[in-house]
Amino acid sequence: EREQVRLEKAVRASSLRTKGTPGSTSAVIDVKALLDALGATRLVEIVDIDGTLQILVCGAGTVRRFAAGSSQDAVSATDFARFALRRLSRDRAGDDPDSALAILRSAGPALQDAVLGAAATRHLRDDPVVIVPPGRLHAIPWALLPALRDRPFSVAPSGSAWLRAHTARPPERHRVVLASGPGLATGGAEVPAIAGLYGDVTMLTRADATADRVLGALDGAWLAHVAAHGTFRADSPMFSSLRMHDGPLTVYDFERLDRAPYRLVLSSCDSGLLAPAGADELLGLVSSLLPLGTAGIVAGVVPLNDQAVVPLMIGLHQSLQAGRTLAESLLAVRHQAGPDPAQQGAALSLIALGAG
Repeated sequence: EREQVRLEKAVRASSLRTKGTPGSTSAVIDVKALLDALGATRLVEIVDIDGTLQILVCGAGTVRRFAAGSSQDAVSATDFARFALRRLSRDRAGDDPDSALAILRSAGPALQDAVLGAAATRHLRDDPVVIVPPGRLHAIPWALLPALRDRPFSVAPSGSAWLRAHTARPPERHRVVLASGPGLATGGAEVPAIAGLYGDVTMLTRADATADRVLGALDGAWLAHVAAHGTFRADSPMFSSLRMHDGPLTVYDFERLDRAPYRLVLSSCDSGLLAPAGADELLGLVSSLLPLGTAGIVAGVVPLNDQAVVPLMIGLHQSLQAGRTLAESLLAVRHQAGPDPAQQGAALSLIALGAG
Protein backbone atom coordinates (compact mmCIF):
# COMPACT_ATOMS: atom_id res chain seq x y z
CA GLU A 1 0.00 0.00 0.00
CA ARG A 2 2.84 2.37 0.82
CA GLU A 3 4.51 1.55 -2.50
CA GLN A 4 1.25 2.30 -4.34
CA VAL A 5 1.14 5.74 -2.72
CA ARG A 6 4.75 6.43 -3.79
CA LEU A 7 4.00 5.26 -7.32
CA GLU A 8 0.94 7.49 -7.60
CA LYS A 9 2.90 10.50 -6.32
CA ALA A 10 5.68 9.92 -8.86
CA VAL A 11 3.20 9.49 -11.71
CA ARG A 12 1.42 12.72 -10.76
CA ALA A 13 4.76 14.55 -10.96
CA SER A 14 5.70 12.97 -14.31
CA SER A 15 4.79 13.71 -17.92
CA LEU A 16 2.38 10.76 -17.74
CA ARG A 17 -0.04 13.08 -15.97
CA THR A 18 1.20 16.53 -17.01
CA LYS A 19 -1.35 18.88 -18.48
CA GLY A 20 -0.20 21.09 -21.30
CA THR A 21 -1.10 22.72 -24.57
CA PRO A 22 -2.06 20.15 -27.25
CA GLY A 23 0.96 19.59 -29.50
CA SER A 24 3.44 20.75 -26.85
CA THR A 25 6.12 18.49 -25.40
CA SER A 26 4.09 18.21 -22.20
CA ALA A 27 0.58 17.42 -23.48
CA VAL A 28 -1.48 15.01 -21.38
CA ILE A 29 -0.97 11.40 -22.43
CA ASP A 30 -3.08 8.24 -22.61
CA VAL A 31 -0.93 5.86 -20.54
CA LYS A 32 -2.54 2.75 -22.04
CA ALA A 33 -1.83 4.03 -25.56
CA LEU A 34 1.77 4.68 -24.53
CA LEU A 35 2.22 1.18 -23.07
CA ASP A 36 0.68 -0.40 -26.19
CA ALA A 37 2.97 1.61 -28.50
CA LEU A 38 6.13 0.79 -26.55
CA GLY A 39 6.04 -2.94 -27.33
CA ALA A 40 9.38 -4.37 -26.20
CA THR A 41 10.81 -0.89 -25.61
CA ARG A 42 11.06 0.45 -22.05
CA LEU A 43 10.32 4.12 -21.40
CA VAL A 44 12.19 5.33 -18.32
CA GLU A 45 10.96 8.61 -16.89
CA ILE A 46 13.08 10.30 -14.22
CA VAL A 47 11.09 12.46 -11.81
CA ASP A 48 12.57 14.88 -9.29
CA ILE A 49 10.50 14.88 -6.07
CA ASP A 50 11.88 17.07 -3.31
CA GLY A 51 15.46 16.61 -4.49
CA THR A 52 15.29 12.80 -4.83
CA LEU A 53 15.02 11.11 -8.21
CA GLN A 54 12.19 8.62 -8.70
CA ILE A 55 12.32 6.30 -11.71
CA LEU A 56 9.19 5.19 -13.55
CA VAL A 57 9.82 2.22 -15.86
CA CYS A 58 6.99 1.90 -18.39
CA GLY A 59 6.65 -1.24 -20.48
CA ALA A 60 5.20 -4.75 -20.68
CA GLY A 61 1.82 -3.27 -19.80
CA THR A 62 2.86 -1.83 -16.43
CA VAL A 63 4.48 1.16 -14.72
CA ARG A 64 6.98 0.40 -11.97
CA ARG A 65 8.70 2.81 -9.59
CA PHE A 66 12.27 2.76 -8.28
CA ALA A 67 14.19 5.17 -6.09
CA ALA A 68 17.51 6.53 -7.34
CA GLY A 69 19.92 9.18 -6.05
CA SER A 70 19.66 12.86 -5.28
CA SER A 71 19.15 15.34 -8.09
CA GLN A 72 22.15 17.33 -6.85
CA ASP A 73 24.40 14.26 -7.12
CA ALA A 74 23.12 13.73 -10.65
CA VAL A 75 23.82 17.35 -11.62
CA SER A 76 27.33 17.19 -10.14
CA ALA A 77 28.13 13.93 -11.95
CA THR A 78 26.77 15.41 -15.19
CA ASP A 79 28.93 18.52 -14.88
CA PHE A 80 31.99 16.33 -14.22
CA ALA A 81 31.34 14.22 -17.32
CA ARG A 82 30.64 17.23 -19.57
CA PHE A 83 33.88 18.85 -18.40
CA ALA A 84 35.85 15.78 -19.53
CA LEU A 85 34.04 15.61 -22.88
CA ARG A 86 34.75 19.30 -23.54
CA ARG A 87 38.45 18.66 -22.88
CA LEU A 88 38.44 15.84 -25.42
CA SER A 89 36.65 17.98 -28.02
CA ARG A 90 39.31 20.72 -27.78
CA ASP A 91 42.11 18.28 -28.69
CA ARG A 92 44.78 20.89 -27.90
CA ALA A 93 48.50 20.38 -27.54
CA GLY A 94 49.32 19.93 -23.87
CA ASP A 95 45.92 18.47 -22.96
CA ASP A 96 45.88 15.10 -21.25
CA PRO A 97 43.29 12.96 -23.08
CA ASP A 98 44.08 9.89 -20.96
CA SER A 99 43.07 11.83 -17.85
CA ALA A 100 39.82 12.94 -19.50
CA LEU A 101 39.04 9.36 -20.55
CA ALA A 102 39.72 8.16 -16.99
CA ILE A 103 37.25 10.76 -15.69
CA LEU A 104 34.63 9.47 -18.11
CA ARG A 105 35.17 5.86 -17.05
CA SER A 106 34.48 6.80 -13.42
CA ALA A 107 31.69 9.25 -14.25
CA GLY A 108 29.54 6.66 -16.05
CA PRO A 109 28.79 4.38 -13.06
CA ALA A 110 28.33 7.39 -10.77
CA LEU A 111 25.82 8.91 -13.19
CA GLN A 112 23.97 5.61 -13.48
CA ASP A 113 23.65 5.22 -9.71
CA ALA A 114 22.35 8.77 -9.39
CA VAL A 115 19.83 8.86 -12.27
CA LEU A 116 18.67 5.24 -12.65
CA GLY A 117 19.49 3.44 -9.40
CA ALA A 118 18.28 -0.16 -9.23
CA ALA A 119 16.12 0.30 -12.35
CA ALA A 120 19.29 0.05 -14.46
CA THR A 121 19.81 -3.59 -13.59
CA ARG A 122 16.39 -4.88 -12.51
CA HIS A 123 14.00 -4.04 -15.33
CA LEU A 124 15.81 -2.81 -18.46
CA ARG A 125 17.16 -6.17 -19.64
CA ASP A 126 18.36 -5.97 -23.27
CA ASP A 127 15.38 -4.01 -24.61
CA PRO A 128 15.65 -0.63 -26.37
CA VAL A 129 15.17 2.26 -23.95
CA VAL A 130 13.62 5.73 -24.14
CA ILE A 131 14.81 8.14 -21.42
CA VAL A 132 12.58 11.02 -20.29
CA PRO A 133 14.68 13.15 -17.92
CA PRO A 134 13.67 16.24 -15.94
CA GLY A 135 14.72 19.58 -17.35
CA ARG A 136 17.94 19.91 -15.33
CA LEU A 137 19.22 16.55 -16.58
CA HIS A 138 18.72 16.87 -20.34
CA ALA A 139 22.42 17.66 -20.79
CA ILE A 140 23.58 14.19 -19.68
CA PRO A 141 25.79 12.30 -22.16
CA TRP A 142 23.69 9.17 -21.70
CA ALA A 143 25.98 6.78 -23.57
CA LEU A 144 28.36 6.96 -20.59
CA LEU A 145 25.96 4.94 -18.45
CA PRO A 146 26.98 1.25 -18.40
CA ALA A 147 23.35 0.13 -18.77
CA LEU A 148 22.94 2.19 -21.96
CA ARG A 149 26.38 1.90 -23.52
CA ASP A 150 25.67 -1.25 -25.54
CA ARG A 151 21.99 -0.85 -26.37
CA PRO A 152 19.98 1.46 -28.65
CA PHE A 153 18.39 4.28 -26.68
CA SER A 154 16.80 7.63 -27.34
CA VAL A 155 15.87 10.65 -25.23
CA ALA A 156 12.51 12.46 -25.30
CA PRO A 157 11.19 15.60 -23.59
CA SER A 158 8.08 13.72 -22.40
CA GLY A 159 6.07 10.57 -22.87
CA SER A 160 3.64 12.39 -25.17
CA ALA A 161 6.52 13.76 -27.27
CA TRP A 162 7.89 10.24 -27.75
CA LEU A 163 4.45 8.87 -28.66
CA ARG A 164 3.93 11.65 -31.20
CA ALA A 165 7.36 11.02 -32.73
CA HIS A 166 6.72 7.27 -32.77
CA THR A 167 3.52 7.73 -34.77
CA ALA A 168 4.91 10.38 -37.16
CA ARG A 169 4.53 9.32 -40.79
CA PRO A 170 7.43 9.71 -43.23
CA PRO A 171 6.87 11.64 -46.47
CA GLU A 172 6.33 9.58 -49.61
CA ARG A 173 9.27 11.22 -51.38
CA HIS A 174 12.63 10.26 -49.90
CA ARG A 175 14.21 13.66 -50.38
CA VAL A 176 17.55 14.18 -48.60
CA VAL A 177 18.89 17.63 -47.65
CA LEU A 178 22.55 18.17 -46.77
CA ALA A 179 23.90 21.55 -45.67
CA SER A 180 27.10 22.91 -44.16
CA GLY A 181 27.75 26.26 -42.55
CA PRO A 182 30.90 28.42 -42.54
CA GLY A 183 33.93 28.28 -40.28
CA LEU A 184 34.18 24.51 -39.79
CA ALA A 185 37.74 23.19 -39.49
CA THR A 186 36.96 20.53 -42.11
CA GLY A 187 34.97 22.80 -44.40
CA GLY A 188 32.01 20.48 -43.89
CA ALA A 189 33.87 17.52 -45.42
CA GLU A 190 31.21 15.03 -44.29
CA VAL A 191 28.52 16.58 -46.53
CA PRO A 192 29.86 15.61 -50.00
CA ALA A 193 30.85 12.17 -48.65
CA ILE A 194 27.33 11.58 -47.33
CA ALA A 195 25.78 12.87 -50.58
CA GLY A 196 27.23 9.89 -52.42
CA LEU A 197 25.15 7.52 -50.28
CA TYR A 198 21.76 8.83 -51.44
CA GLY A 199 19.86 9.46 -54.66
CA ASP A 200 17.44 12.40 -54.31
CA VAL A 201 19.82 14.92 -52.72
CA THR A 202 19.76 18.69 -52.28
CA MET A 203 23.19 19.92 -51.16
CA LEU A 204 23.70 23.46 -49.85
CA THR A 205 27.24 24.60 -49.08
CA ARG A 206 29.23 27.85 -48.97
CA ALA A 207 27.23 30.85 -50.25
CA ASP A 208 24.26 28.63 -51.09
CA ALA A 209 23.80 27.70 -47.43
CA THR A 210 21.83 30.78 -46.36
CA ALA A 211 19.38 30.56 -43.49
CA ASP A 212 16.33 30.96 -45.75
CA ARG A 213 17.50 28.46 -48.37
CA VAL A 214 18.39 25.83 -45.78
CA LEU A 215 15.07 26.34 -43.98
CA GLY A 216 13.14 26.06 -47.24
CA ALA A 217 14.96 22.84 -48.16
CA LEU A 218 14.37 21.30 -44.73
CA ASP A 219 10.59 21.76 -44.97
CA GLY A 220 9.08 18.29 -45.38
CA ALA A 221 12.39 16.52 -46.09
CA TRP A 222 12.62 12.77 -45.45
CA LEU A 223 16.15 13.10 -44.06
CA ALA A 224 18.28 16.17 -43.38
CA HIS A 225 21.84 16.66 -42.19
CA VAL A 226 23.24 20.03 -41.12
CA ALA A 227 26.93 20.46 -40.29
CA ALA A 228 27.37 23.88 -38.69
CA HIS A 229 28.57 25.69 -35.63
CA GLY A 230 25.82 25.54 -33.03
CA THR A 231 25.08 27.92 -30.18
CA PHE A 232 22.78 27.08 -27.28
CA ARG A 233 21.35 30.09 -25.42
CA ALA A 234 20.42 28.94 -21.92
CA ASP A 235 19.37 32.53 -21.11
CA SER A 236 17.10 32.72 -24.18
CA PRO A 237 16.73 29.23 -25.71
CA MET A 238 14.51 30.41 -28.58
CA PHE A 239 17.59 32.20 -29.95
CA SER A 240 19.67 29.00 -29.93
CA SER A 241 20.96 28.69 -33.46
CA LEU A 242 22.94 27.07 -36.25
CA ARG A 243 25.39 29.33 -38.08
CA MET A 244 24.64 29.63 -41.79
CA HIS A 245 26.46 31.61 -44.48
CA ASP A 246 24.45 34.80 -43.92
CA GLY A 247 23.75 34.48 -40.21
CA PRO A 248 22.00 32.34 -37.59
CA LEU A 249 19.17 29.87 -38.16
CA THR A 250 17.26 30.05 -34.87
CA VAL A 251 14.54 28.15 -33.04
CA TYR A 252 12.14 30.90 -34.13
CA ASP A 253 13.05 30.13 -37.75
CA PHE A 254 12.39 26.41 -37.30
CA GLU A 255 8.90 27.23 -36.04
CA ARG A 256 8.14 28.73 -39.47
CA LEU A 257 8.32 25.26 -41.05
CA ASP A 258 5.08 23.78 -42.33
CA ARG A 259 6.48 20.32 -41.65
CA ALA A 260 9.78 19.54 -39.98
CA PRO A 261 12.13 17.00 -41.59
CA TYR A 262 11.15 13.45 -40.72
CA ARG A 263 14.70 12.70 -39.59
CA LEU A 264 17.35 15.29 -38.80
CA VAL A 265 21.05 14.94 -38.01
CA LEU A 266 22.64 18.01 -36.41
CA SER A 267 26.43 17.79 -36.60
CA SER A 268 26.64 20.83 -34.36
CA CYS A 269 27.86 21.72 -30.90
CA ASP A 270 25.29 21.75 -28.08
CA SER A 271 22.41 21.28 -30.55
CA GLY A 272 20.71 18.63 -28.38
CA LEU A 273 20.37 20.82 -25.30
CA LEU A 274 17.02 21.93 -23.89
CA ALA A 275 16.24 24.51 -21.23
CA PRO A 276 13.34 24.27 -18.73
CA ALA A 277 10.72 26.99 -19.14
CA GLY A 278 8.04 27.15 -16.47
CA ALA A 279 6.76 24.05 -14.75
CA ASP A 280 6.54 21.60 -17.63
CA GLU A 281 7.99 23.00 -20.85
CA LEU A 282 11.41 22.56 -22.47
CA LEU A 283 12.79 24.93 -25.10
CA GLY A 284 15.49 24.38 -27.72
CA LEU A 285 16.01 23.23 -31.29
CA VAL A 286 14.62 19.77 -30.51
CA SER A 287 11.44 20.93 -28.77
CA SER A 288 10.51 23.11 -31.75
CA LEU A 289 10.79 20.26 -34.26
CA LEU A 290 9.10 17.28 -32.58
CA PRO A 291 5.61 18.87 -32.60
CA LEU A 292 6.02 19.63 -36.33
CA GLY A 293 6.40 16.01 -37.45
CA THR A 294 10.02 15.06 -36.77
CA ALA A 295 10.34 11.41 -35.74
CA GLY A 296 13.96 11.56 -34.63
CA ILE A 297 16.99 13.80 -34.30
CA VAL A 298 20.67 13.14 -33.73
CA ALA A 299 22.45 15.96 -31.92
CA GLY A 300 25.30 16.69 -29.51
CA VAL A 301 24.98 17.67 -25.86
CA VAL A 302 28.49 19.20 -25.67
CA PRO A 303 30.85 20.87 -28.19
CA LEU A 304 31.93 18.49 -30.97
CA ASN A 305 35.38 18.26 -32.50
CA ASP A 306 34.97 19.17 -36.20
CA GLN A 307 37.50 16.67 -37.51
CA ALA A 308 36.63 13.79 -35.17
CA VAL A 309 32.94 13.92 -36.01
CA VAL A 310 33.35 13.51 -39.79
CA PRO A 311 33.98 9.72 -39.88
CA LEU A 312 31.29 9.25 -37.22
CA MET A 313 28.70 11.03 -39.35
CA ILE A 314 29.62 9.07 -42.46
CA GLY A 315 29.31 5.84 -40.46
CA LEU A 316 25.95 7.00 -39.07
CA HIS A 317 24.51 7.48 -42.56
CA GLN A 318 25.92 4.19 -43.78
CA SER A 319 24.07 2.53 -40.92
CA LEU A 320 20.85 4.41 -41.74
CA GLN A 321 21.20 3.22 -45.32
CA ALA A 322 21.31 -0.34 -44.00
CA GLY A 323 17.84 0.17 -42.50
CA ARG A 324 18.71 0.88 -38.87
CA THR A 325 16.99 3.49 -36.73
CA LEU A 326 18.82 6.58 -35.49
CA ALA A 327 19.33 4.98 -32.06
CA GLU A 328 20.63 1.75 -33.62
CA SER A 329 22.91 3.70 -35.95
CA LEU A 330 24.39 5.68 -33.06
CA LEU A 331 25.07 2.42 -31.23
CA ALA A 332 26.97 1.19 -34.29
CA VAL A 333 28.91 4.48 -34.41
CA ARG A 334 29.94 4.15 -30.75
CA HIS A 335 31.21 0.63 -31.41
CA GLN A 336 33.09 1.73 -34.54
CA ALA A 337 34.80 4.80 -33.03
CA GLY A 338 38.56 4.56 -33.46
CA PRO A 339 41.29 4.92 -30.83
CA ASP A 340 41.50 8.71 -31.22
CA PRO A 341 40.31 10.22 -27.89
CA ALA A 342 38.57 13.12 -29.63
CA GLN A 343 36.60 10.67 -31.77
CA GLN A 344 35.67 8.57 -28.74
CA GLY A 345 34.50 11.71 -26.95
CA ALA A 346 32.42 12.81 -29.95
CA ALA A 347 30.76 9.39 -30.18
CA LEU A 348 29.77 9.61 -26.50
CA SER A 349 28.48 13.17 -26.93
CA LEU A 350 25.86 12.33 -29.57
CA ILE A 351 22.35 11.25 -28.62
CA ALA A 352 19.20 10.26 -30.49
CA LEU A 353 16.13 12.30 -29.59
CA GLY A 354 12.54 11.32 -30.27
CA ALA A 355 11.72 7.91 -31.70
CA GLY A 356 13.24 7.75 -35.19
